[in-house]
Amino acid sequence: MSAEAEVAPSPRAGGRSLWRRVALAAGPGLIVMLANNDAGSVVTAAQSGATFGYRLLLFQFLVIPALYMIQELTIRLGLGTGLGFGELILNRYGRGWARLAVAVLALSCFGALVTQLSALAGLAAAFGAPIAPPVFAVVVLFAIVATVGGYLSVERVAILLGLFQVAFLIVAWRAGPDLTAMAAQLRQAPLGDPAYLYLLAANIGTSFMPWAIFYQQSATIDKGLRLEDLQGARIETFGGAVICQVLTAAVLIAGAASVAGGAGGQSLSSIGDIAATFTHTLGANVGGLVFALGLLGAILVTSITVCLTVAWNFGEVAGFRHSLEHNPREAPWFYAAFVAMLAAGGAYVVSGVDPVKLSIAVGVANALLLPFVLLLLFLAAQSQLSGRLALNGVYRLVVGLLFAVVSALALYAGLVGTLG
Repeated sequence: MSAEAEVAPSPRAGGRSLWRRVALAAGPGLIVMLANNDAGSVVTAAQSGATFGYRLLLFQFLVIPALYMIQELTIRLGLGTGLGFGELILNRYGRGWARLAVAVLALSCFGALVTQLSALAGLAAAFGAPIAPPVFAVVVLFAIVATVGGYLSVERVAILLGLFQVAFLIVAWRAGPDLTAMAAQLRQAPLGDPAYLYLLAANIGTSFMPWAIFYQQSATIDKGLRLEDLQGARIETFGGAVICQVLTAAVLIAGAASVAGGAGGQSLSSIGDIAATFTHTLGANVGGLVFALGLLGAILVTSITVCLTVAWNFGEVAGFRHSLEHNPREAPWFYAAFVAMLAAGGAYVVSGVDPVKLSIAVGVANALLLPFVLLLLFLAAQSQLSGRLALNGVYRLVVGLLFAVVSALALYAGLVGTLG
């Protein structure tokens, strides 16, 4: 059967309305985008607003097309090959490249998980609570959620938790941003300032997370999506990219408007400082609750997502069962990898780390790792996709050029910002 015939919608799919197809495909794209707006992204965006006002706001919207194109390729690869990204690299490039890719993935995921749990610890400290109990509770909760429910159960829990981030829109609105200052600063980009480049690199790393590529491809397969779900999955992913960046922009606006009226030049040294910018606009009680809900949603949806990503891709490369549709007796190594990731992250955080510095550093590290992952993604799409799923013509050139620009900017901002 040709690739064109395989991609053609089935009669059953053809009878569905567009929104019905989107609803059936929804999950992987929305979750990965909600997880993209994680605690690290919240901290980085708030710090960006406090330090440079609205000068990094335009970036949040310019990345939407690239963010969509990257994640849309994972949909094509998942539906076109039936393989996760780790397994695809194993089959195409051999065990050495697969191990390297999974090592990069593990580094990215562990950094993301530690960022989430350290932000949770910082949130607890900001409200005068002990650090260890909430971190331990999250580790136990997600271990239970993953082991007792299938993919759809985990998906519903993740989406519900992630939607708490809508609270950030309320904060941005109530912060009362100065639109004149915003319009003026949108045209300003001090690329000669290493501090600006460092935060730019962190914003790149928290917008384009290497683990997100692995996650969506594996989730597309575990959810059981088929070729007729392609259009719905694309629409869901684009909508998720818009939501993700709007929420990130809301945090940056709140950070800029609440600190020095958008002038910038200040630094937020703790989760408590960031919480204070929210309580400044909404009052101590309401602001604290809104900030806690939004950040908690970001923390929880990302924590469960990155642990699943590691478990799926280790399973793909190592050859053991790797699906939430298998119970722990059928796939013991899959669940062991999931729980081990959670436990290691929790133990590291309880030992004591600075959540703000860590969040920004992890974002910069992701930016430096991004070119390697994007290169593998583009090469895999070139070699593994054919027919209507293939990258052809002008679109292939646009994707290749955009990947090159994002990679170059990530390396330049990351290296100069770090070394400068």
